[in-house]
Amino acid sequence: MLIRIVRMTFLPEQVESFLRLFHESENKIRQMPGCQLLELWQDADQPHIYCTHSHWESADALNTYRRSELFGEVWPATKRLFATPPLAFSVHRTTSPAGQKVV
Repeated sequence: MLIRIVRMTFLPEQVESFLRLFHESENKIRQMPGCQLLELWQDADQPHIYCTHSHWESADALNTYRRSELFGEVWPATKRLFATPPLAFSVHRTTSPAGQKVV
């Protein structure tokens, strides 16, 4: 499993536009092949900072989404709202929540 976290900082006046964009596209993203989880987190101390947290079946599944028409619409629209460049992290999960090895 691949876990992807993207930390995004918005100008305060752009937060509402981002939230609208996210909520318009979240169900479509969740339905992409290989998407197992999609969450939006808000920084408790800095309310203009958000993170998307997603789980993907594999790096190939994430890359398929990133080549999709949906990503081609959502990501450029999101990027226009940033106050600073985003930080993105992808990690492979090697154990399950119960501590058992993932095969």
